[in-house]
Amino acid sequence: QVQLVESGGGLVQPGGSLKLSCAASGFPLVNYAIGWFRQAPGKEREGVSCIMTVPGESYYADSVRGRFTISRDNAKNTVYLQMNDLEPEDSAVYYCAALVGNNWYNEEDYDYWGQGTQVTVSS
Repeated sequence: QVQLVESGGGLVQPGGSLKLSCAASGFPLVNYAIGWFRQAPGKEREGVSCIMTVPGESYYADSVRGRFTISRDNAKNTVYLQMNDLEPEDSAVYYCAALVGNNWYNEEDYDYWGQGTQVTVSS
């Protein structure tokens, strides 16, 4: 069964850090670009970051560039999203998915969505 499972969310104060994990089962992660999306209440789901299969190639939304870092460990079949200097605006449910199309920022180009993990940034 092809599955992606997110973990690592939680409650953190502004300026804090969290590291999200996206673990794959049923397929080799090494063959796929993996993206992170987030959705806050009342807002559309937006692309946060994507890591390609080519080593060193990754993309970030302007709102998180310089604060978030995406990485992958193909041996562990896992992709990570290190989030630093978190802001209340980063609060959302974070999802990972496998890119099957051409546009990393377009959720329509993804498949195998995980169930999401909640990130709340609040004092």
